[in-house]
Amino acid sequence: MSPADTTTAVPTLRQRRRAVATQEILGAAERHIVENGPHALSLRAVARDLGMTVQALYHYFPSRYDLVTALIAQAYEDLADAVQSAVDGAQEDPSVPRLVHAAEGYRRWAVAHPERFQLIYGSPLRDYAAPPGGPTTVAVQRMSGIFQRELFAGCSPEQLAAADVPAPSPELGAHLGQLSPNGLGALPPAGVHLLLSAWGHMHGLVVLEVFGHTTFLGGHQAEVFRVSMCQLVADVHRRIPAAR
Repeated sequence: MSPADTTTAVPTLRQRRRAVATQEILGAAERHIVENGPHALSLRAVARDLGMTVQALYHYFPSRYDLVTALIAQAYEDLADAVQSAVDGAQEDPSVPRLVHAAEGYRRWAVAHPERFQLIYGSPLRDYAAPPGGPTTVAVQRMSGIFQRELFAGCSPEQLAAADVPAPSPELGAHLGQLSPNGLGALPPAGVHLLLSAWGHMHGLVVLEVFGHTTFLGGHQAEVFRVSMCQLVADVHRRIPAAR
């Protein structure tokens, strides 16, 4: 292999300037969301904050939907980074599964960034739909992969397939068989059931806190969340048979 084959192409000056401008636009849009909420996102306001025209902004994001897609993908990536960092930085403690640390990283990010959390799990625009197979899909698959890895660590596909959960209907089983192997399609139906149930439990508690429905717990919300997540992991693992 020649040296030319192993050398990464250096971005041109124009490409570097475009990358910088794109990040500035995303940063301004995120600040606008934090101050006014996702539903109030305006290309005109973002352009005005940056001292540029809307027409100039269209060179980077041809539509409001393109900007929203980029913002959602970036928020997912930042959330996934926070979750992975929580797992990597966790102290080894047999009483606290790694999945619990991942869930706590998820919760902390959501509580610290409620507007961006609402952007990715709410309805940013009434008629917005993320492009199939686009950057938001890739970001979601990364997030799902972290929780899948930590929840089912050490479990074989055969163990997950034999988990104690209700069997899916033929229609649901056929649908699950069509899922992408890069996501939930890598799991047997019983594994999908366990992962989605665990995700719904965790995400539901976070949503309640982010939107102020658990303030009656005062400063004990983190403790209640950890206990709940430990119980969740224990219940999931009770349903998975031991390896032969």
